Amino acid sequence: MPDKSTRKESSRRLPPLLRRAWYSLNQTFRHRIAHLGITPDQYSILRWLHEGDARGLTQQTITDLMASDPNTITSILRRMEKAALLSRHPHETDRRARRVRLEPNGHRVFTEAFEVARSLQEESLAILPESRRARFLAELDAVAEACSEAANRKKPL
Repeated sequence: MPDKSTRKESSRRLPPLLRRAWYSLNQTFRHRIAHLGITPDQYSILRWLHEGDARGLTQQTITDLMASDPNTITSILRRMEKAALLSRHPHETDRRARRVRLEPNGHRVFTEAFEVARSLQEESLAILPESRRARFLAELDAVAEACSEAANRKKPL
């Protein structure tokens, strides 16, 4: 039977650690923004729209940013449009595409949810000394990029 240190090391594998961190963060955020009537995925869309092109983003761009499938994104956008968080408009040059834009209510909800997200990030990172937080986030970004590149590489089995 492996000793305690070996078991501790084996529990420090990247996939379960990332999953546990993401799941806990996502569930906490979900509870803290529930009063705003949005989900974490909807917050992500609001954030992408807030940070993106002032003319709006295409549904395909949102699908790519969310790493999701078009049907799921269309369903989420439909619910968000019904809640007056965003609106969808014909694209100016591509008749097949639609531009998605934030509505005033979407800006308001995003602003409130952003403060919740900022506070939760500060709370979550408080376990680290302040001097290490920026480096930790940069390293996590590098790991995320490496994972993305690995996913995009087509290696035979």
